[in-house]
Amino acid sequence: MHAAPAFPHLSGYYVISLRPAGAHSGLRREAARLGARTFALSPWRIVHRDDAGTRDALRRALAADVVIFTSPPAVASAALLQPLAARDTQSWLAVGAGTATALERAGIVGVRAPARMDSEGVLALPELANLKGRSVGLVTAPGGRGVIAQSLTDAGADLRRADVYARVPTPPSPSRIARLLAVPAPWLLPLSSGEALQRTLDALPPDAVARLREARVLAASARLADLARDTGFAHIEQATDARPASLLAAALPERTAS
Repeated sequence: MHAAPAFPHLSGYYVISLRPAGAHSGLRREAARLGARTFALSPWRIVHRDDAGTRDALRRALAADVVIFTSPPAVASAALLQPLAARDTQSWLAVGAGTATALERAGIVGVRAPARMDSEGVLALPELANLKGRSVGLVTAPGGRGVIAQSLTDAGADLRRADVYARVPTPPSPSRIARLLAVPAPWLLPLSSGEALQRTLDALPPDAVARLREARVLAASARLADLARDTGFAHIEQATDARPASLLAAALPERTAS
């Protein structure tokens, strides 16, 4: 027997998860707590990099005046390559609360994360206010978060980028697409990555794209809400941040009725 949901406010909904392969558990748990079911539609899987060039780039990034991690997978991949340790003179920043928690678990004390958990939020932190003559290490992956790297360079920082993992595309199989089309409405589409959304739309056939666009998007930021609107979605709610509980809270009746 399955336990009854703690708060069945989203009973009858399906949550379409665009998280990486193997990373759906947090969203799935929160959906189940609210009475919803989850359909995993991963656009990619995470692959840790382990080569001399990556190790050298990571060493340089971690020696910078300011170190920024963009995601929990960045923390996990970096920790596999070398122990993480902060100097007293450094500032360590995380794009969101999940990344900050991952760094703290890896032994870093005093990690700073913005209240607005996106690229714009981390760039607004006071540690990045004056970067002339300062070095900034960016621990991330190819693609995504391009706003951070460009903004840091434009601000005059000595940018030291370390791409410690890769996103390997995992296009859905025809059988997976057929299963998606068989999932009953209504759908919720938590959106925390513009790249994940675009890859998903590019990988699906027109009938599946049309069906996905009927979903109610739960966007983690104003930028992502605008992206969803620009790519043809009509029903969009903006969440406070990218955490599973925050994303799904945007769909709750008491939230949307206000």
